[in-house]
Parts: sequence; C-alpha cells; structure tokens
Amino acid sequence: MKKILLLGSTGSIGKNVVNLAGMFPDHFKIVGLAVNSNTELLEEQVKMLNPQIVCITDPDKGADFARRFRGRLTVMTGDRGLEELAASSDADTLVNAVVGEVGLRPTYRALESGKDVLLANKETLVAGGHLIMPLAERMKRRIIPIDSEHSAVFQCLDGRSMDEVRRILLTASGGPFRDFDRQALLNVTREQALNHPRWKMGRKITVDSATLMNKGLEVIEAHWLFGLPYDRISVVVHPQSMIHSLVQFIDGSLLAQMGVTDMMIPISYAMAWPERLPLKHKYHLDMQTLEDLSFSRPDQDKFPCLRLAYEAGNHGGSAPVVLNSANEEAVALFLEGRLSFADIPVLIEEAVKKAVFNPAPDLDEIADISCEARIRVREAACDGRFVS
Repeated sequence: MKKILLLGSTGSIGKNVVNLAGMFPDHFKIVGLAVNSNTELLEEQVKMLNPQIVCITDPDKGADFARRFRGRLTVMTGDRGLEELAASSDADTLVNAVVGEVGLRPTYRALESGKDVLLANKETLVAGGHLIMPLAERMKRRIIPIDSEHSAVFQCLDGRSMDEVRRILLTASGGPFRDFDRQALLNVTREQALNHPRWKMGRKITVDSATLMNKGLEVIEAHWLFGLPYDRISVVVHPQSMIHSLVQFIDGSLLAQMGVTDMMIPISYAMAWPERLPLKHKYHLDMQTLEDLSFSRPDQDKFPCLRLAYEAGNHGGSAPVVLNSANEEAVALFLEGRLSFADIPVLIEEAVKKAVFNPAPDLDEIADISCEARIRVREAACDGRFVS
C-alpha cells in the first residue's frame, strides 16, 4: 500500500491519479491533496478519498475551505503550505502534477523528508535539476517520470546500464502547426494554439506543445533524469503519437515504447512501479488497426523554442531557469491576448541573453532569477515592438 500526497489533484494528471487510486484501493491510499483554486472539485475528492490534509494555494479560497472543514481535516494555504504538505510524515510517495516552477520546492521538500517522487512537473528539473538529482541520490530516493516521453524511456531502459545507451529519442507530435509555413505562424490565434491534434492537456502545456517549447523542456528534463549529455538526446517528429519515445543502444538496436494516446498508462506505470496494473481494454493498442507511422526532423528554424532549450541546457546554471520563467510569462501574455504567437520565442531569447548568469543557483536564487526574468518579459512586451 503506497501512501500518496497528490499535488495538482484537480488537473488532468491529478484526476487520473485519483481514478487509479479508486480502481486499485488495495495498492494506493491518497492521504493528502493540493490544488490552486478549484475547491469545488477538491471538495468532491475530499468526500471520496477522506484525506488527512489538503492545501489550497489560493489564500482566499483556502481560508474559506478551512472554515467549512474546520475540525474535519488539516487545511494549509499558499506556496508555503504546499511545501509543508510535501514534507508531511504521513506519506511515502509524492505525485507532483502541478504546473510551472511552483513545483520545484515541494519536490525538494519531499525528497528531503525521505519520499519517492512521481514527477509530472517538468519545470522541477528544468529549473533545479542540479539540486534535485544529487538530493535524490543522497537520500536514496527514486524520481519516476510520469510524462509519457520520459516514462517511455524509463520503460525501455528497464534497469539497464546507461553505458549500453547510445542516445534517447523523444518523440513529438509536431503540434497543430507542424505543416504551417512561417508566414502562417504570424497569424496563429489562441484558439488554434489550444487545439492540439492528439492530446488533451492544460492550456499552458498545450501552447508549449504548439511552439515545441514543451519538447525543449523535456530535453532538459531527460538530461537530468537519465544523465546523458545533450548531444545524445534527440527529438523526432512523429505525428501519430503511438511511439512515445525510443532508446538506441550501442549495438544500434532501438527499443520503442508504444501505446494509445492516454496518460493513464504512464501514470499507472509510475504509481505501481516496479509492477504493472491490469488496465481496461480501452487502453490496449490494437496493432492491426494502425496506419503508417512516420518520422521526421523538427524544424528548429520554424520553431526556435526547441533550439533555445538546447542552448540553455548546454549553457547550464541559471540559463534554463530564465528560459522556463520567460516562457511561462510569454505564454501567459499570449493567452491574455497581449502577445502574438510568433513573438513568444523572441521574448524568451531576449530574456536569456540579457540575464546575469549564475553557474549554480540555490533555491532562493532560482526564485529571484525567475522573478527577474518574468519582469523583463512583461516590460519587453510593453515597449511597443510587439503587437498582439
């Protein structure tokens, strides 16, 4: 029986974790939940799961929730509450499914308190991989990826020595604009960017998929998870999204993990590892119905966010922190209708170039660097050069 703290319980990943816990009550007990502001769904989950502790990062909604549930469970609020929940002694596993850099500190606190971490928050390793991975090693704790691409690599490796690995190949659907030319990208709307051809995801990650920044962040995450240099991590566009990633070994052999485009599979694998759970037939891929599978190189000139991620990763230190924070802010501006789609990578590149480099920022320095990058992006977006 794994006792789980679930951060981001009302998001798409979190809801699947809750469903799996309900399907396999002998395997999992969710003892803590955390959300940003969706207290309506949280209340339903509390009634269903009967957790011991919850956290609502929105302070007003958290205070209201605490009044209504006084005496029935412990209610924490704010980002500090998120950290305190992650360090709670009542669980052995943290599932981090929050969006954005806010997931870094709870991951650190969970590892510090002796928990394994099931990670769906890629920003944790993008911004703080140099802190998180050594801590996990010191504490002898596991970080098991939930993202479909990293789960695929994890499954293909299956405990093999990394000395046998030549490279890993992360697959990308190419997003909704794979076949657009550069002129067409200048006129992309929010509605188009949020219409992903294969996956149903949150708004921010859907836009990241459209710019290919999501794949760039995954490259940085893979570097930390699997300990490979960036020249041994490749991206391949695979529009059908049936192969979720591949590992090439030193003898030339390729192992690929395939499955339907549903996050229930990598989530269940992470939760049950090293076992597998018997999922319903709808999650079983029927090979006889597959169409042709195609692969191609990503166009890094047309989608410069992928190039920017490789550059930041190779530079290391604070560069990925700035990249990630600038991207979060630029995407927010785009979703607010204050920035064009094509200007997202322009603002990110400017922010990275102008930032003061720190070779090994600590948690507090990461927060300061992030704040400065966000301010720089907001100021640049208002200087008259960018038109929504």
